[in-house]
Amino acid sequence: MAATIRALLISAVLILVCFVGFSYWSGTAYSRYSRFDQPKARGTTGILDDAALSSKITAKMVLDDYVKARSIRVTTAAGTVTLRGVVRSVDEHDRAITLARDTAGVTQVIDELRVEAQ
Repeated sequence: MAATIRALLISAVLILVCFVGFSYWSGTAYSRYSRFDQPKARGTTGILDDAALSSKITAKMVLDDYVKARSIRVTTAAGTVTLRGVVRSVDEHDRAITLARDTAGVTQVIDELRVEAQ
């Protein structure tokens, strides 16, 4: 009888150790999803300023293969980005909007882009 209880206790401890080890190495929902708000993008003077934000978006567009950045003017005011200009296609339009929205520090994107008639 004592050997059976000992075997059950050792099995329970072994299962518990395996469960904790698996949770540690695989990650848990607690570590994957932060409980705090993500911090705002910060520059050297605090929150990323408008000129730096405009430059960052323009650089993303220059490096992108689908967006012709020279035809798009980017202006920023308090985190609100306005895109003006003419684009060649709806795909280029959508890509430019996506690049602007996915930039850290952007709170809103105002779309004033026109699709060029072909």
